[in-house]
Amino acid sequence: MSGSLPHTDIRAEGWIGRLPPALRPYALLARLDRPIGTWLLFLPGVWGILLANGIDPRGRIRLIVLFGVGSLVMRAAGCVVNDMWDRDIDRRVARTAGRPLASGALRMRQAAVFLLILLMIGLAILLCLNPLSRLLGASSLLLVALYPLAKRVTWWPQLVMGFTFGFGAPLGYAAAAGRIDAAWVALYAATILWQLGFDTIYGFQDMEDDARIGVKSTSRLWAGQAHGFVGACYALSLAALLAAGGLGGMGPGFWPAMLLPAAAMAWQVARLDIADPRGCLSLFRFNRETGLAVALALLAGLFGR
Repeated sequence: MSGSLPHTDIRAEGWIGRLPPALRPYALLARLDRPIGTWLLFLPGVWGILLANGIDPRGRIRLIVLFGVGSLVMRAAGCVVNDMWDRDIDRRVARTAGRPLASGALRMRQAAVFLLILLMIGLAILLCLNPLSRLLGASSLLLVALYPLAKRVTWWPQLVMGFTFGFGAPLGYAAAAGRIDAAWVALYAATILWQLGFDTIYGFQDMEDDARIGVKSTSRLWAGQAHGFVGACYALSLAALLAAGGLGGMGPGFWPAMLLPAAAMAWQVARLDIADPRGCLSLFRFNRETGLAVALALLAGLFGR
């Protein structure tokens, strides 16, 4: 589990390397060395909280803090579930062979106990939200549990990931607005499409290994039309975001501010090279900045509403 392994995003050095040896595998299992996943789970929740109408600034800030902690915990829980499902596959893929369960640094029983602790923390946070959010949050656990199965039965696991990882957007909206409406639907659709695009970019890193061991993905399915597919995902995501802004009654600042995330998505499509795994990883990580740009546009839309 070294940060110098060829073509891996595992980072066992830095502050992770300064942890007691017994804790390091748990930190790596939770992907604490790679906070990008927490950002990509957290930001859609922020979108939902900012899009919702009829909530005071203190209420928004409280929810954003809760979603920040919840995103860290539930992203970790999702990674544990994923690695428990995929430990045999991970051993056969260069990028993932160093993961704690694949490498034997942790056993399944240890991972199960860690998962239970994470889920209990997540439950405590969920109980701080309104009843609708509690119901939605509990139902999302089914998606978390089933996502790792998707790559075994469908060419569209990235779409399933979009439904799973993108659930923060409708959950954030429901937590802030206390209802489900057309803006909720449009925002969820936008998030799913955005995540389908960037997770397809992420999957281009593993195409050779995936083909060798029979793992399915949209990355393999659309490799011959990568720019067109990712571009279509991003274009449809932007259209759905604009629809969500209109349905949610965003103020005039929202519309010009959306040019920034549009430019960020277009830049990713232009720079995409599926034969460059490190470049694909860099583009994937750039979606933190893309998501922040959407959040800024929604924040601008709060004024003059």
